[in-house]
Amino acid sequence: MAIRLRFRPLLAAALLCLGATSTALAWAPLGHALVGELAQRHLDPKARAEIARLLAGEPTPTLAGVASWADELRSTDPERFKATSRWHYINAKGGGCDFDLVRDCPDGDCVVGALDRQLAILADRKQPLAARRDALKFVVHLVGDEHQPMHAGNRTDSGGNRFQVSLRTPLEPEAYARKSYVDGVMGTNLHSVWDYYILASRGLGLRDYADALDTGIATPAAPRPGAGVLLEWAAASCRLIDVHGLYPADDQHKMDHAYLDRFRPLAEARVQLAGKRLAQLLNQALGAQAAP
Repeated sequence: MAIRLRFRPLLAAALLCLGATSTALAWAPLGHALVGELAQRHLDPKARAEIARLLAGEPTPTLAGVASWADELRSTDPERFKATSRWHYINAKGGGCDFDLVRDCPDGDCVVGALDRQLAILADRKQPLAARRDALKFVVHLVGDEHQPMHAGNRTDSGGNRFQVSLRTPLEPEAYARKSYVDGVMGTNLHSVWDYYILASRGLGLRDYADALDTGIATPAAPRPGAGVLLEWAAASCRLIDVHGLYPADDQHKMDHAYLDRFRPLAEARVQLAGKRLAQLLNQALGAQAAP
C-alpha cells in the first residue's frame, strides 16, 4: 500500500520566521529545512562552493531553502509531481522491515531508488547544470524523507495517514487543516502528527532549532553509499515504528502533548542523523572526497 504524503505551504513563507518562535513550520518544511541547515553547516569548502553555484538564482539559495521543493511540485508542476510522487517513501509489501528492491521499489520508484539515481546525476559533472540542480534539491528532500519513520513502513494504513487521531493541542494547525480544529482538539492522523506536531510543538524557529540540534555532527570520509546502504537506512527507519511503539498502545486514537513530548527526542535524533548523512553524501559527491 503506497504511503500518501501530506504537503505543506511553500518553504519561502516559513523562512520568514527564521530565528523566531513559530508554529507554522513542520517536518515539511521545518524538518526538511532543519536537515538542510544542519548539513550546510558541515559541508567542506569545495562542496559549499559547488552547491552555491548550483543554487545560484534560487529564491533562497541554501539547502534549507530548497529542502521542500520536491513537495512543492504538487502545486508548481503537477505533472512532474505525479511522475515523482512515489519517490518519497518505501513500503514493505511482505511485512517486516526487510525491504526488497524488486518487490518494493519497482522501476526504482521509491525513496531508495530515487535517491541513488539523483546522487549519481548530482555527482556527474557531464550532466546539464539544470539536471544537477534539480538532483541536488531531490537529494536534500529525499534524505529527510528516508529518515522519517512514517515514510518507510510495512502497515496497510498508508504510512499512518489512515490511522485517525484526535489530538488535544494549543498548536494552531496549518491552513489546509483548520476546519478540523475544534475546541482545542485537532482531527488528524498519525502521519501528520509526525510530519507537523512533534517538531512544531517545541516552539522554535529554524535557526534556534538548528543550533539546539547541531551537536556532535561529524562527517567522516567514506565511500558513497550504494543502494544497499540506502536500503538499510530505510529499514532502520522502519524498525523504529515497532521498537519504539510509534503507534499508540491498544490502537488508542486520542492523544495529547504527552505523545509529542515522548517522541520528540526520537524525531530530533532522526533529523540530526539525516543532516549528518546529507552532509556526508554531498561532500562525497561534490567536495574534497568527490571523484575527479
